[in-house]
Amino acid sequence: MSASLLRKGLELLESAGVSGSSSQRSGTAARPNNRLKKKKNKSARSKRDKATIKGRIIKSALEEYQKHQAADHFKKNMQYMMGTHFVADSTITEKILTQNRGRKAKDLPVEKVKKKHPEGTVFTEEDFQRFEREYFGRAGTI
Repeated sequence: MSASLLRKGLELLESAGVSGSSSQRSGTAARPNNRLKKKKNKSARSKRDKATIKGRIIKSALEEYQKHQAADHFKKNMQYMMGTHFVADSTITEKILTQNRGRKAKDLPVEKVKKKHPEGTVFTEEDFQRFEREYFGRAGTI
């Protein structure tokens, strides 16, 4: 129950008890007493509601700093990796790497461009002369 409802209930009880014995007294006469009770309650409440150090755990700044630092697990991970004797197949590892690369152009591996050798002809000079003789006839010989 809230304090205001409790006060109203007490006021009604006081006024009902007083009105039964004497009709001259009303519920408004009892209000100055309530004000004194309110002041007493407020002072008692203010002492209770003050923040105290009792029950509070004091933490050092160093402990807080160390708690939020990242732990180094390198040695443990290396021992674990060196302890296992299972080696995955190279085709499987290649598949995993290609899946995790991404599809952006910057993620794709650079393809090595093969150097093109100057293209040579398969025909020799004699083949050209023979073709010339056959096509143009015997008159075109040099």
